[in-house]
Amino acid sequence: MQAVEITMSSTPYHIGDMVFAAEDIFNDGGVPGVDAEALIAASGSRGVIVDSGVAAMDESRDVYLVRFESGPEAVLGEPVGCLPDELTQDGLPGDLTA
Repeated sequence: MQAVEITMSSTPYHIGDMVFAAEDIFNDGGVPGVDAEALIAASGSRGVIVDSGVAAMDESRDVYLVRFESGPEAVLGEPVGCLPDELTQDGLPGDLTA
């Protein structure tokens, strides 16, 4: 996960789209209250896009705010900024929701 300041705009994913972590996503220090380098979402974790934009320092880079499910009740966590290559819409094998 890249720590970037974002400004909102339209991007290929849309608010409400279901996505999955394409790789393990770790805190790069940009998520308050979570230890640096802590695992935020394991590869395959399901989440939902809650906002999108571009990196303020490089407007050619899309950024998505995603709330990933966690725990046995699949509670949505706090929004996390993700780059497009960290996300996929290809679900896990046998996942009927993808």
